Amino acid sequence: MQITPLSGTSSDALSALLDDAFGADRHARTAYLLRKGMKPVNHLSFGIVDGGQLVASIQCWPVRVGKAELFLVGPVAVATNRQNSGLGKRLMQLMLDAVKPQDPPMVMIGDPEYYARFGFVSEGTAGWTLPGPWDPKRLLLRNTKLVELPARGVLGPAD
Repeated sequence: MQITPLSGTSSDALSALLDDAFGADRHARTAYLLRKGMKPVNHLSFGIVDGGQLVASIQCWPVRVGKAELFLVGPVAVATNRQNSGLGKRLMQLMLDAVKPQDPPMVMIGDPEYYARFGFVSEGTAGWTLPGPWDPKRLLLRNTKLVELPARGVLGPAD
């Protein structure tokens, strides 16, 4: 297996992986509205290639809540035939290891029990709203530098 910057991966291979992992209707999800029109953060977006095929990926995106900058983590995608093999965990750790000191806090929509191991918690997001349906306990924040963030605001694409 080879780790590669996602910017060097073909968009067709990435789309095929995302369709496999999340379904062809994935564009209707709230997370897509959060990053609409944004370009991924290259230094935090990776793929895993095995046998010439993209089998897993992680992307991060610039977003805002009020005037505060954040990076949205996701999707974390693993091919259905490779799920539960540790690739998602490996990508999360790789992404966290690549965080730069000047990077803003991170937010994601995900399973709180799974992502807690990476420092993501729902505390601090209760007053935020999103441009679509979401489960408030799945809106997770990782704010290791304790950056002051708005208690209330709309989470959406960075301008």
